[in-house]
Amino acid sequence: MLRFGHDVSFEQVRSQIGKGGDKLIPVFLSADEQRDHGKDLEEWRGNRFKNEYLPLVRPFSAVPDLLRRVRDAGLRIAVASSAKKDEVGQYLDIAGITDLVDVMTSSDEAEESKPAPDIFDIVLKKLKVEGADAVAIGDTPYDAEAAGKAKIATIGVLCGGFTANSLRQAGCAEIYPGPAALFARFRHSLLAR
Repeated sequence: MLRFGHDVSFEQVRSQIGKGGDKLIPVFLSADEQRDHGKDLEEWRGNRFKNEYLPLVRPFSAVPDLLRRVRDAGLRIAVASSAKKDEVGQYLDIAGITDLVDVMTSSDEAEESKPAPDIFDIVLKKLKVEGADAVAIGDTPYDAEAAGKAKIATIGVLCGGFTANSLRQAGCAEIYPGPAALFARFRHSLLAR
């Protein structure tokens, strides 16, 4: 934002992480500013992230074990992300879980991103299940809000930088410190019900 002349603090942007760009950018840029340089800003941000930050991304080590446990329980796994399709593929590769995911959706398939329910609605259609028969795991309030609008119960994990209170207020039914804690408490979680 600073590069494009917008005085926005880290804290202001951080509070919006988890939303898709279609929801995040309008918080900080007027319609005129978006028309003026929104595409340039998005392109610059994407290139900078891919070149400078993506190589530094490391997975949570318990995620593959957690997803294997989910599979062993007879459940299917879907990823519903507000990221672009090529980015989601890279994240799955980094996490070492590409082969564990049955269904994936991205912002490319949705009309609106989180906190709108579009991404979750698409996943439910792909899985051919109702929201009441699914459980989401998310690390932002926007995950819980979007899943809730699709009638999906949400397990919150604190590894996204948001507080337990903010996740609970957004609708999370359960909250764990991270994927390892959810894996350790799997039998007592919504995933086992």
